[in-house]
Amino acid sequence: MAQKYDKADVERRMSGAVDSLKSDLSGLRTGRANVALLDPVMVEVYGALMPLNQVATVSAPEPRMLSVQVWDRSNVIPVEKGIARSNLGLNPMIDGQTLRLPLPDLTEERRKELAKLAGKYAEGAKIAIRNVRRDAMELLKEDEKKKQISEDDRKRLEDEVQTMTDRFVKDVDAASEAKEKEILQR
Repeated sequence: MAQKYDKADVERRMSGAVDSLKSDLSGLRTGRANVALLDPVMVEVYGALMPLNQVATVSAPEPRMLSVQVWDRSNVIPVEKGIARSNLGLNPMIDGQTLRLPLPDLTEERRKELAKLAGKYAEGAKIAIRNVRRDAMELLKEDEKKKQISEDDRKRLEDEVQTMTDRFVKDVDAASEAKEKEILQR
């Protein structure tokens, strides 16, 4: 079935790209402890791989420390191994059912790598937004060809799509700049 231009769908897809970027950026390490840092960590427990947040509670009791409270004592060692395998550069210290993760200082080189990675994530989000714009523009041209909208309507709607695109790209730039500033801050 042929699709028709839908402003709400275009906006939802562009917004999704920005939300995805913000999620990716929250996982990037800065100088401060952030519980989202451990979101990608998978732990092998009960014969399956599970996200860390399904077997433990993560908190940031201090600016440079994460605390992982494991719910089941038998999962402490698998959680420690999962964190070690994650390549986040963290060395867990076991204290009963709690793992303490002191965050080492970021080197200048590592800060620059992380800032570059944030930029790469932002570029990916912009590409996704531009792809949504391209799809919307093609749908508008098809709608005009099928005589469902006039040429004037198509031009007006294309301007609307471009305005939306500019707004979401600005959101991406703002999120990326804020994260880069946070990463490079000592």
